Order: sequence, then structure tokens, then C-alpha cells
Amino acid sequence: MSLLVQKFGGTSVANPDRIQKAARRLVETCQAGHQVVAVVSAMGHATDELLQLAGHLSANPSAREIDMLLSTGEQVTCALMAIAVQQLGLESVSLTGGQAGIRAESEHGQARIQSIDPTRVHAELATGKIVVIAGFQGLTDEGEIATLGRGGSDTTAVALAGALGADLCEIYTDVDGVYTTDPRLVPAAKRIHEIPYDEMWELARLGANVLHPRAVESARRHGVPVRVRSSFDYEDPGTLLQREVPCNADVRVYGLALDLDLQEPDVAKVSVVVTDSTHIASVQAHLSDCFNRAGIVVHDTFTTQRGISCLVDRSCAHTSLQALHTELGLDARVL
Repeated sequence: MSLLVQKFGGTSVANPDRIQKAARRLVETCQAGHQVVAVVSAMGHATDELLQLAGHLSANPSAREIDMLLSTGEQVTCALMAIAVQQLGLESVSLTGGQAGIRAESEHGQARIQSIDPTRVHAELATGKIVVIAGFQGLTDEGEIATLGRGGSDTTAVALAGALGADLCEIYTDVDGVYTTDPRLVPAAKRIHEIPYDEMWELARLGANVLHPRAVESARRHGVPVRVRSSFDYEDPGTLLQREVPCNADVRVYGLALDLDLQEPDVAKVSVVVTDSTHIASVQAHLSDCFNRAGIVVHDTFTTQRGISCLVDRSCAHTSLQALHTELGLDARVL
């Protein structure tokens, strides 16, 4: 019997119908012979709404109280999910991050997970229950709730998968996998079917928003395979992250990332992540040719073992991304 961790993001649990759909997925997975742990985010825009409520009462609420407030969003979802599973005929139990054994740093709003004691979760699984855990939170050594910041529920799911010795962690989200770049900006972007942890971490670090770098870092550290899948089509295989993937000598680039959140407001960073460091020189030559033809000024260039980043005018950011995607042959390639 394998153990699967399935994480459902805010859009996946935005209303009762979607919670019921996710619950059916958990039940189907359990009935297929797997032990199942679910990690859930707050419903839809619940976190933003809670922050707005706090803002009506104080312009500067304390970080502790904000963590107490925001952690309730995931707890609501987790209880509702357990109720939905029970209604479908299977046993289920909801747990807060602290009840699930997640210990976090005493840094409110952006704590890191320090350790996970999986004893309680294993005990619940042993009784045949589907265990539903509130993401985005842990308990400090002082017994306080601390939230994990952006990407916290993804990080929770992957870290739990590692601590539990899970066979797979599935991240259900509003996109159907990892793409060569953001398909909302470049419609010709193609889905990547498999990608190593290191290259996914680089893409995430450089601005790709599908997974937070902390989640990828945790997957790499624990060696947990992670599959990013669509919340709206459970049959779609999505994108698999693992330590190594089959090598294709014809593929030089995994993808592009765009970062608009820089200290200099008029500048953007466009980055390319390569499949092998031996491709750096040839890819850099393509970048130079592409920018020269498009009349795009590059203010600075940075190179690592896994990629190249260029600083361009913010007004040219989307044009640069689209031009490079075509130049590097990604428009017509399915990885």
C-alpha cells in the first residue's frame, strides 16, 4: 500500500462544490488502495478577506494576532474537507498544523518548518482514515501558531510527504503543470512533462510562480517526487518533479522566468534555465542575437551553472520574454 499526499490550493477549495469534488478525489485515491493525506489552503480569497477585516480595526496589527487570524482560513477548509469525506462514506479527521506535528520557527508571517513529528498522522492513517491537514502553519517551541508565508501550503505538503515517507506528493492547482514560461504571457508556451528538482528550483527562484522555491527545496532535500496537476481535470498527468529525468540531447532549455519585483522599479529580469551547463555559451549567443534584432537594451547579465539572467527595461519585459521563447525554439517544442 502506497502513501500519497494530495494538496489542494485555494481555487481547488473555493466553494462547497469544489470541496466536494476534491473530497471525491481523496476517496477515489483511498479506494484505489492508497493511504491518503490531504493538505489544504484557505478557500478562494479567504486570506485576503481576513486581512481586510484586520485592516478595518488596526493600521498596524501585531504579527502574532495576524497569524492567529490567518491560520483559521486553512482550519475552516480542513474541517469542511473532512466533513465532505465523511459524507461520502469514509472515515476522516482534520488536524491543524500543530496537531499534525509541524514545528515552525518563531517568526510570525514567514516562519520556516523546523521539524515534523509524523506520529499522530501515522496513527490516524493506521485506522484507515483520510487525514486532512491545514497547510500554511506550524507550532513554535513556545506553543504559538506561526504561518509560513507565501507558498506555505505547498511547502507544508512536500515537507509532510518527506516526513511521512510518502511515495508521491500531488499539488492540485489552477494550472495543469509547469510550462516553458507563463502561458498567460506567452500563449505558445508548452507544458514540461518532467523536470529535475534543481532546474525547477532555479525557475521558481527566478520568478516562475507555479511552485515556491521552499517547496521545491523541500522536495529535493527529501527526495519526494512531486506532481503538479490541474484541479479541474484529475485525469491530466501534469508535470512530474524528481531528482533525475531522461536526457534529451536536443533540448537545451527547460524554460524562461520573468521577475518584475525588483528593487529598481523600471527594470525587469528575464531568465533562461538550461538543461545542462554545457549549453550556456550557445544559449547566451542566442540571447544576444535576439535582443539585438529586437532593439532591446540589456543593462546587465548574470550567469549561473543552470542559467542566464538579463536586466531589461520593464517596458520591454513581455516583448523580451516572447521573443526569447521563439528564438530558443520553445514555441514548437513539447518537452
